[in-house]
Amino acid sequence: MDVKKIVGRNLRKLRVEREMTIEDLAGEAEAEASWTARIERGTVNVGIDQLARYAKVLKVRIGDLFIEPAPGAAAPRPLKPGRRPSKTTTKRPSR
Repeated sequence: MDVKKIVGRNLRKLRVEREMTIEDLAGEAEAEASWTARIERGTVNVGIDQLARYAKVLKVRIGDLFIEPAPGAAAPRPLKPGRRPSKTTTKRPSR
């Protein structure tokens, strides 16, 4: 398995186990949510500094993000539907 895929899979698994949205994780790790999503999909390279911030937020060792899953292990499940509204969302006035 590609290292980017392993890191992304582990990042998602840990995030979901902690019931965090991508927006929650990205915000606490000082990253963009779209960038975090791309990392989880394994489509981009991520720097060690950023991985260290994710590990700190998730309260794991950085090495835990590099653990290869067991053969045949199920992919991490997404969070339940019904995401929380963003804290920065404001209502638009009706016209």
